[in-house]
Amino acid sequence: MNDILKFLNDCGTFFIATVDGDKPEVRPFGAAMEFEGNLYVTTGNKKAVYRELKANPNVALTAASDMKWLRLNAVAEEDDRREARVAMMEAHPELGTMYNVDDGIMTVFKIANGTAAICSFTEPPKEYTL
Repeated sequence: MNDILKFLNDCGTFFIATVDGDKPEVRPFGAAMEFEGNLYVTTGNKKAVYRELKANPNVALTAASDMKWLRLNAVAEEDDRREARVAMMEAHPELGTMYNVDDGIMTVFKIANGTAAICSFTEPPKEYTL
């Protein structure tokens, strides 16, 4: 998990793919954290990405940096506990310009039950199980 989180934080921006009906959707994200040993991301429950994750929680995530890239396929599970939102806000205080942990809009998703690989053209992939 540490390698994946470090890679995402070093990249700054990563992309999550969801499904909207029968078509893919991809969006940039910028906040990830480890909470209780799991990878978490955040969004607002008024956004289309939230509705898509609730309808079909299967996600793909990708990021690239310094000629390496991360590929991740997993399931996004909403965690509605306040302590999970607080942990995200503490990990990424810049989110305070968009959300408040008690605003009824900020949500966090655990990214679990999947696989990930950090790849490059010069080294074998490093594979992970979530």
